[in-house]
Amino acid sequence: MKVIPRGERGSVTVVAAGMLVVLFVLVLGSADVAKTLAAVARAQTAADAAALAAAQEQVAPTGPDPESMAREYAASNGGTLVECRCPPDGTEASVDVQAEVGGLLFLSGVDRVTATARAVVDFGG
Repeated sequence: MKVIPRGERGSVTVVAAGMLVVLFVLVLGSADVAKTLAAVARAQTAADAAALAAAQEQVAPTGPDPESMAREYAASNGGTLVECRCPPDGTEASVDVQAEVGGLLFLSGVDRVTATARAVVDFGG
């Protein structure tokens, strides 16, 4: 039977507690990264939909102007239209859309992400 010296009793507990703290911090950091990546995907989806809607509205108008359509499609996909570049009588649209990230634990200061998309209506030929 091995005898543990009195000065080293409980040292494994201290190491285990330290490892648990490090693991906890890594898990919380991973949650922040996952939230940010989800917001990036949401912003890109909203930007793609907004650009397609604006470009289609330029070619085949249904009523509202291209920017209004882009704003509506961005909002319905969880984003906010920042800018719509839709030249008059054009067949293309470029948009910038923002999405909110949500409450983060460690990555403070990152509250919005921005995505850009461009769509061109090609009649083929």
